[in-house]
Amino acid sequence: MKRSTWTLIAPVLASILLVGGQAFAAEEDGYIAIGAGFAMGLAVLGASIGQGNAARGALEGMARNPAVAGTVQTAMLLGLAFIESLVIFTLIIAFFLQGKIG
Repeated sequence: MKRSTWTLIAPVLASILLVGGQAFAAEEDGYIAIGAGFAMGLAVLGASIGQGNAARGALEGMARNPAVAGTVQTAMLLGLAFIESLVIFTLIIAFFLQGKIG
């Protein structure tokens, strides 16, 4: 498989393996655990793609116009913080869903 294919598949497989034991504890609880695992995997996947694109765009902008490197870097860091906050919100929601299981 190509490396990009593994980049897409690995978070989903890791999520399934992490919640697999709890998924079969009870039928209804298993769906919550699988949903929390998929939510985390998809959030991390989307955020990593978004952060990569943001960093690439900022580096290209700084390479074209080095005079505005400080401004571009500040905007990029602010954007990265917003992207990462979405993953943290997903983690909190996943913990709330896991709390319904036990």
